Amino acid sequence: MKDASPTLRFGLAANRLHHETYGAALFKWLEQSAAGIRELGIELYTVGRTYDAIDRSGLLAGHAGLIRYPFGRAGGLMKLVARVTEGRDGVRPFDGAIYLIDPVDPSSIFPEALALKRQCITHGRPFVSTLMGAIEWVEVERLSQGLATDRALDPIFDFSSQTLALIAHDALKDQMVAYAAKHFDLLSRFEARVGTGTTSGRLNELAWSRGWPKDQPWVRPYLSGPLGGDAQIAELVLEERCQRVIFFEDPHVARQHEADIQLLERAVRVVTDKACCIASPAVADKWAEAVKRR
Repeated sequence: MKDASPTLRFGLAANRLHHETYGAALFKWLEQSAAGIRELGIELYTVGRTYDAIDRSGLLAGHAGLIRYPFGRAGGLMKLVARVTEGRDGVRPFDGAIYLIDPVDPSSIFPEALALKRQCITHGRPFVSTLMGAIEWVEVERLSQGLATDRALDPIFDFSSQTLALIAHDALKDQMVAYAAKHFDLLSRFEARVGTGTTSGRLNELAWSRGWPKDQPWVRPYLSGPLGGDAQIAELVLEERCQRVIFFEDPHVARQHEADIQLLERAVRVVTDKACCIASPAVADKWAEAVKRR
């Protein structure tokens, strides 16, 4: 008999814009995903006001896995960072973090917010910061545990009308090529793919070696990141011409074009219900394996 899967544990927070009024992103997520959260028994370690908003909504009423953490100003986000990094009291670390970010809220660039993202990437855990990403990730977890596909989410997974951005920092370009080789058929289902600089060139060489027509780029190339490629793709995202970004970020090096990287991530969060971003090889691989089960 197969052993039961361990309980999934996620840190959860949302900026004020996303929980202040009913109809905000937090509630739209729960309307779509509450059934999956209950089905999986996910524990949500939820920062102060975000917890209060969920409690008032009744969308997770009776769910024992909704656990209150302190307000952000009292260290709630800091506690999420610590628990993503390492477990405590014999309990393993969090499996990731869902932080619905308002890109113009100053708290989204506080040290604890940036550290939460960085530690998720460092430890290969999902850092989900948009409504589309949060809805999708609950389905990824369901599919990873062998549960039936939620057909109501088919539009999110209709890649034939979506564009995917594939980007990797220097130390992770080999991993991006290996990832694309492993999941080539899946990634080829997208209507189009775009990428920056050297990464797009290497991915096109891979595609041509796999039989892709040599007169057609598999990935439409843009400038390198430092020369403005991230900004070019950010514009595509804002215009809703790019719905997904897989960006293998190296969290261990200083980056002279950090502002451009943040610009791209901010663009994804502006169109929160229409775009999402995956930032590490481990998370991207789990996403791809789950999606193949659909």
